[in-house]
Amino acid sequence: MAAGAAVRKAAPVLEAPPQHKQISHTKLSADDEWNLQQERMYKMHRGHESMHVEMILIFLCTLVIAQIVLVQWKRRHGRSYNLVTLLQMWVVPLYFTIKLYWWRFLSMWGMFSVITSYILFKATRKPLSGRTPRLVYKWFLLIYKLSYALGVVGYLAIMFTMCGFNLLFRIKARDSMDFGIVSLFYGLYYGVMGRDFAEICSDYMASTIGFYSISGMPTRSLSDNVCAVCGQIIVQLDEEGLTENTYQLSCNHVFHEFCIRGWCIVGKKQTCPYCKEKVDLKRMISNPAHTFCMDKSLIGFVIWWRGNPW
Repeated sequence: MAAGAAVRKAAPVLEAPPQHKQISHTKLSADDEWNLQQERMYKMHRGHESMHVEMILIFLCTLVIAQIVLVQWKRRHGRSYNLVTLLQMWVVPLYFTIKLYWWRFLSMWGMFSVITSYILFKATRKPLSGRTPRLVYKWFLLIYKLSYALGVVGYLAIMFTMCGFNLLFRIKARDSMDFGIVSLFYGLYYGVMGRDFAEICSDYMASTIGFYSISGMPTRSLSDNVCAVCGQIIVQLDEEGLTENTYQLSCNHVFHEFCIRGWCIVGKKQTCPYCKEKVDLKRMISNPAHTFCMDKSLIGFVIWWRGNPW
């Protein structure tokens, strides 16, 4: 009995393994939470370097091939290219906004889509109302100015953050940089969308009026006292009616100043609405702000491949 008691007394006592203290994610700050997620991501992809290199090579090859295809498509079938890319930029973001609950972008996208759809409907009616060209150019000129302002604000916010000026106002670098990037891409996105829709509306309206044809000769002859953009009579100073400023192109055709600026700047046309002679935009565009987004190819490509930052 004594020996048995000694054996039992000499047996080692098993201790419970130490319990690791669970980290409460509710007590972590935003920066600590982000660092923890980055650490988990690093552990998850450790040892996958060769696979990542292959993925990058495949992506670069796809990017180059797609760019070649897009350039050839635009060169050979420009109208279908513009239409498909416009529809993609207009509809595809809707899927991501609903899936990721980006209500801010969804609300702005909804307002833009409703008003633009109404403007597009008015521009494609036959016969065309005399007030429709003014309505179209006013709306897209507003979009043009707002997108320009957003682009400038976003660019300045990014530059101020990179220079450290955000610290003067006690603003976190991440917050100011996010604000700048979002504002910049809002301006680019709606600027490109507005210009493409304005171009479509301009073609429809000018073709309906009859003084302009995309291919071929116009169906109507232009009188000296008629504006080829809106189809309304140009009222002279000694005549009854609402007089407006006029603008004469190098081809000697005269238009309402508002109409021809809307045609060239908002509608993205660089030719006379009647004879298709090239317009000197440098002489017409005195404000440097009007050169914003004149070439949409690079911006559209960036938005298409960059994704949706909103």
